[in-house]
Amino acid sequence: MILPIYTYGQPVLKKKCIGINTDYPGLVELIQNMWETMYHASGVGLAAPQIGLPIRLFVVDSIQLFEKEDEKKTGIKKVFINAQIEEEFGEDFTYEEGCLSIPNIRGNVIRPESIKINYLDENFEDQKLTLHGVNARVVQHEYDHIEGRLFTELLKPVKRKLIMKKLENIKKGKIKADYPVRAYTA
Repeated sequence: MILPIYTYGQPVLKKKCIGINTDYPGLVELIQNMWETMYHASGVGLAAPQIGLPIRLFVVDSIQLFEKEDEKKTGIKKVFINAQIEEEFGEDFTYEEGCLSIPNIRGNVIRPESIKINYLDENFEDQKLTLHGVNARVVQHEYDHIEGRLFTELLKPVKRKLIMKKLENIKKGKIKADYPVRAYTA
Protein backbone atom coordinates (compact mmCIF):
# COMPACT_ATOMS: atom_id res chain seq x y z
CA MET A 1 0.00 0.00 0.00
CA ILE A 2 1.29 3.44 -0.91
CA LEU A 3 1.40 5.66 2.14
CA PRO A 4 1.34 9.48 2.22
CA ILE A 5 4.73 11.05 2.86
CA TYR A 6 4.84 13.58 5.68
CA THR A 7 6.23 16.91 4.56
CA TYR A 8 8.32 19.67 6.07
CA GLY A 9 6.71 21.11 9.19
CA GLN A 10 5.33 17.82 10.49
CA PRO A 11 6.58 17.47 14.10
CA VAL A 12 7.44 13.76 13.63
CA LEU A 13 10.22 14.76 11.23
CA LYS A 14 12.06 16.55 14.05
CA LYS A 15 11.80 13.79 16.68
CA LYS A 16 14.63 11.47 17.66
CA CYS A 17 13.08 8.07 17.01
CA ILE A 18 12.77 5.10 19.36
CA GLY A 19 14.01 1.58 18.78
CA ILE A 20 11.68 -1.30 18.05
CA ASN A 21 11.73 -5.04 18.74
CA THR A 22 10.38 -8.16 17.02
CA ASP A 23 6.96 -7.55 18.60
CA TYR A 24 6.39 -4.34 16.64
CA PRO A 25 2.86 -4.77 15.20
CA GLY A 26 2.60 -5.30 11.45
CA LEU A 27 6.33 -4.87 10.82
CA VAL A 28 6.50 -7.10 7.74
CA GLU A 29 3.60 -5.25 6.10
CA LEU A 30 5.03 -1.88 7.16
CA ILE A 31 8.36 -2.64 5.48
CA GLN A 32 6.57 -3.78 2.30
CA ASN A 33 4.51 -0.57 2.33
CA MET A 34 7.66 1.52 2.79
CA TRP A 35 9.31 -0.10 -0.24
CA GLU A 36 6.17 0.44 -2.32
CA THR A 37 5.82 4.06 -1.16
CA MET A 38 9.50 4.81 -1.82
CA TYR A 39 9.46 3.35 -5.34
CA HIS A 40 6.16 5.08 -6.19
CA ALA A 41 7.74 8.41 -5.21
CA SER A 42 10.95 7.62 -7.17
CA GLY A 43 13.02 7.73 -3.98
CA VAL A 44 16.20 5.87 -3.04
CA GLY A 45 15.46 5.81 0.67
CA LEU A 46 12.56 6.25 3.07
CA ALA A 47 12.56 6.53 6.86
CA ALA A 48 9.65 5.73 9.16
CA PRO A 49 9.24 9.37 10.34
CA GLN A 50 8.50 10.27 6.72
CA ILE A 51 5.34 8.17 6.98
CA GLY A 52 4.50 9.46 10.44
CA LEU A 53 6.11 6.82 12.65
CA PRO A 54 8.78 7.91 15.18
CA ILE A 55 10.65 4.58 15.06
CA ARG A 56 14.23 3.67 14.10
CA LEU A 57 13.46 2.07 10.73
CA PHE A 58 14.49 3.00 7.19
CA VAL A 59 14.86 1.35 3.81
CA VAL A 60 17.46 2.10 1.14
CA ASP A 61 17.85 1.07 -2.50
CA SER A 62 20.83 2.82 -4.07
CA ILE A 63 21.18 0.32 -6.94
CA GLN A 64 19.14 2.58 -9.23
CA LEU A 65 21.68 5.40 -8.79
CA PHE A 66 24.32 3.47 -10.71
CA GLU A 67 23.76 3.91 -14.44
CA LYS A 68 26.10 1.31 -15.88
CA GLU A 69 24.94 -2.29 -15.52
CA ASP A 70 28.29 -3.48 -14.15
CA GLU A 71 28.18 -0.74 -11.48
CA LYS A 72 24.71 -1.71 -10.22
CA LYS A 73 26.21 -4.48 -8.08
CA THR A 74 27.89 -1.76 -5.99
CA GLY A 75 24.53 -0.39 -4.87
CA ILE A 76 22.69 -1.67 -1.82
CA LYS A 77 19.08 -2.62 -1.09
CA LYS A 78 18.57 -3.03 2.64
CA VAL A 79 16.26 -2.59 5.60
CA PHE A 80 17.83 -0.85 8.61
CA ILE A 81 16.26 -1.35 12.05
CA ASN A 82 17.61 0.38 15.18
CA ALA A 83 20.63 1.61 13.22
CA GLN A 84 23.57 3.30 14.93
CA ILE A 85 26.34 4.98 12.97
CA GLU A 86 29.52 4.02 14.82
CA GLU A 87 31.92 6.14 12.80
CA GLU A 88 32.00 8.64 9.96
CA PHE A 89 35.40 8.98 8.31
CA GLY A 90 37.29 9.89 5.16
CA GLU A 91 37.36 13.06 3.14
CA ASP A 92 34.33 15.32 3.22
CA PHE A 93 32.57 15.47 -0.10
CA THR A 94 29.74 17.55 -1.47
CA TYR A 95 26.73 15.97 -3.15
CA GLU A 96 23.38 17.39 -4.13
CA GLU A 97 20.62 15.92 -1.98
CA GLY A 98 16.86 16.07 -2.09
CA CYS A 99 14.17 14.60 0.13
CA LEU A 100 10.69 13.18 -0.44
CA SER A 101 9.51 15.14 2.63
CA ILE A 102 10.78 18.39 1.10
CA PRO A 103 9.53 18.22 -2.50
CA ASN A 104 11.26 20.20 -5.23
CA ILE A 105 14.12 21.47 -3.08
CA ARG A 106 17.67 20.27 -3.56
CA GLY A 107 20.96 21.44 -2.18
CA ASN A 108 24.62 20.58 -1.78
CA VAL A 109 25.42 18.85 1.49
CA ILE A 110 28.91 18.10 2.81
CA ARG A 111 29.31 14.72 4.50
CA PRO A 112 32.21 12.36 5.24
CA GLU A 113 32.71 9.87 2.41
CA SER A 114 32.52 6.72 4.57
CA ILE A 115 30.62 5.28 7.53
CA LYS A 116 30.55 2.25 9.78
CA ILE A 117 27.02 1.33 10.83
CA ASN A 118 25.48 -1.33 13.06
CA TYR A 119 21.84 -2.30 12.57
CA LEU A 120 19.33 -5.11 12.58
CA ASP A 121 18.02 -6.43 9.27
CA GLU A 122 14.36 -7.33 8.66
CA ASN A 123 14.96 -10.69 10.39
CA PHE A 124 16.37 -8.88 13.46
CA GLU A 125 19.82 -10.26 12.80
CA ASP A 126 22.79 -8.09 13.79
CA GLN A 127 24.58 -6.51 10.84
CA LYS A 128 27.67 -4.33 10.50
CA LEU A 129 28.54 -2.48 7.33
CA THR A 130 31.23 -0.14 6.14
CA LEU A 131 29.90 2.01 3.31
CA HIS A 132 31.56 4.51 1.02
CA GLY A 133 30.54 7.17 -1.49
CA VAL A 134 26.92 7.27 -2.64
CA ASN A 135 25.88 4.30 -0.50
CA ALA A 136 27.22 6.02 2.62
CA ARG A 137 25.51 9.25 1.57
CA VAL A 138 22.08 7.67 1.16
CA VAL A 139 22.34 5.88 4.50
CA GLN A 140 23.56 9.05 6.26
CA HIS A 141 20.57 10.97 4.86
CA GLU A 142 18.06 8.36 6.05
CA TYR A 143 19.85 7.97 9.38
CA ASP A 144 19.47 11.72 9.89
CA HIS A 145 15.69 11.22 9.64
CA ILE A 146 15.62 8.79 12.58
CA GLU A 147 17.75 11.28 14.53
CA GLY A 148 15.27 14.11 13.83
CA ARG A 149 17.46 16.00 11.31
CA LEU A 150 16.65 17.17 7.79
CA PHE A 151 19.18 17.74 5.03
CA THR A 152 18.18 21.41 4.84
CA GLU A 153 19.80 21.91 8.26
CA LEU A 154 23.14 20.94 6.71
CA LEU A 155 22.99 23.45 3.87
CA LYS A 156 25.21 26.52 3.89
CA PRO A 157 23.54 29.56 5.48
CA VAL A 158 23.14 31.41 2.18
CA LYS A 159 21.33 28.44 0.59
CA ARG A 160 19.12 28.00 3.68
CA LYS A 161 18.13 31.64 3.42
CA LEU A 162 17.33 31.26 -0.28
CA ILE A 163 14.96 28.34 0.32
CA MET A 164 13.16 29.70 3.42
CA LYS A 165 10.13 30.91 1.47
CA LYS A 166 9.82 27.54 -0.30
CA LEU A 167 10.03 25.74 3.04
CA GLU A 168 7.34 27.99 4.51
CA ASN A 169 5.11 27.26 1.51
CA ILE A 170 5.58 23.51 2.05
CA LYS A 171 4.72 24.00 5.71
CA LYS A 172 1.52 25.80 4.63
CA GLY A 173 0.56 22.89 2.39
CA LYS A 174 1.47 24.62 -0.88
CA ILE A 175 3.11 21.53 -2.36
CA LYS A 176 3.39 20.00 -5.80
CA ALA A 177 4.43 16.36 -5.64
CA ASP A 178 3.85 13.36 -7.88
CA TYR A 179 3.05 11.19 -4.87
CA PRO A 180 0.63 11.38 -1.93
CA VAL A 181 1.74 13.74 0.85
CA ARG A 182 0.48 14.69 4.26
CA ALA A 183 1.17 18.36 4.83
CA TYR A 184 1.51 19.97 8.23
CA THR A 185 -1.64 21.38 9.74
CA ALA A 186 -1.35 23.38 12.95
